[in-house]
Amino acid sequence: MQLRYNYRAYPDANQRRALARAFGCARVVWNDCLRARKEAHAAGLPYVSSAMLSKTHITEAKRTPELAWLAEVSAVVLQQSLRDLDTAYKNFFDGLKGKRPRVGAPRYKSKKDTRQSIRLNTNSFSLQDNGTVYVAKVGNLKVKWSRRLPAAPTSLTVTKDSSGRYFLSFVVDTEPEYLPERDEETGIDLGLSAFAVLSGGRKVAAPRFLRRAEKKLKRLQRELSRKAKGSNNRNKARIKVARQHAKVADRRRDWHHKESTRILRDNQAVYVEDLAVSGLGRTRLAKSVHDAGWSQFVRMLEYKAAKYGRYFARIGRFEPTSQVCSACGVKDGPKPLHVREWTCQECATVHDRDINAARNILAAGRADRLNASWSAGKTRTKVPAQRGEAGSPRKGQTTQAGIPGL
Repeated sequence: MQLRYNYRAYPDANQRRALARAFGCARVVWNDCLRARKEAHAAGLPYVSSAMLSKTHITEAKRTPELAWLAEVSAVVLQQSLRDLDTAYKNFFDGLKGKRPRVGAPRYKSKKDTRQSIRLNTNSFSLQDNGTVYVAKVGNLKVKWSRRLPAAPTSLTVTKDSSGRYFLSFVVDTEPEYLPERDEETGIDLGLSAFAVLSGGRKVAAPRFLRRAEKKLKRLQRELSRKAKGSNNRNKARIKVARQHAKVADRRRDWHHKESTRILRDNQAVYVEDLAVSGLGRTRLAKSVHDAGWSQFVRMLEYKAAKYGRYFARIGRFEPTSQVCSACGVKDGPKPLHVREWTCQECATVHDRDINAARNILAAGRADRLNASWSAGKTRTKVPAQRGEAGSPRKGQTTQAGIPGL
């Protein structure tokens, strides 16, 4: 299975300028190739192949006076930008064919985008004995290693986020780390008043990281709004706002990691409801929904279940989990959100709304698993790298597993 390992990088001034050039060149190649394909489509011409785009917009473009500066960065960065465009088009067409969830068509990139990135294969980066990472035409980047890499990485993505931080993201092919088997299984009902309610009765309180940081964010946003557009002071104020948002996102992600790992360590199988988060994000509860980060949490459960040898499944979002009595199975009808406890009219059982829903999710998940005749061993499947990152085929032994001395 492919996993991604992120580390904070600290480039010096010269390396930051080199990375800025690489970000810009990759963006130019993306935009020029995208423009060529859009113009061909508008003129009724055939789809422009990657080989033709590589020849005209990379190889020949370097020889022109206008784009000679493309040669200042690694050729791998430019070729990978074209491959990423191909992947974006493939995802778009697969969505139209129903092979995957729909995504929008590729769009132009701007130098004003707050997130910039380049992708490299094993021919253009290597791990050094002194703990640095060599990147072609950039140099040896200082890295804060929080843990060892379990194997030699197959690709590297260098990213600059909106707050000016640099990260190195390694894609690694690794074997699952099976945990000792457990007898317990759980269903999880995700919510807002309580972030998660487990079928065993445990309630996980919602941390509400964004709500807790709102006061400081409002003050920083007011300061930003007072700055003149295009001024250096406005850019400094923008970075302060971005850093505060980054802190909120980092805290939420760290908490999601810890809670998802705890649940999977305690349970052999985990079942959740397939929530329509994108639809809920357009309601009056949008801020609370995005603050909870359900989608990120469920994705962590999914890939960690494959990593640790656990079973994970989603049940249909239209299952009446809040309407059915988990004791006798009688459907008691819909209930407004303010009703947190109710009594079954058939068996007189008093239910906590969320715990009852979690128990129904567990029962529905078990039934789907039994009907499909799935065993726990068949759940140990390969999971792609998180956030859609794909590995590249290795050509040579220019990288090594782990960092000596750490």
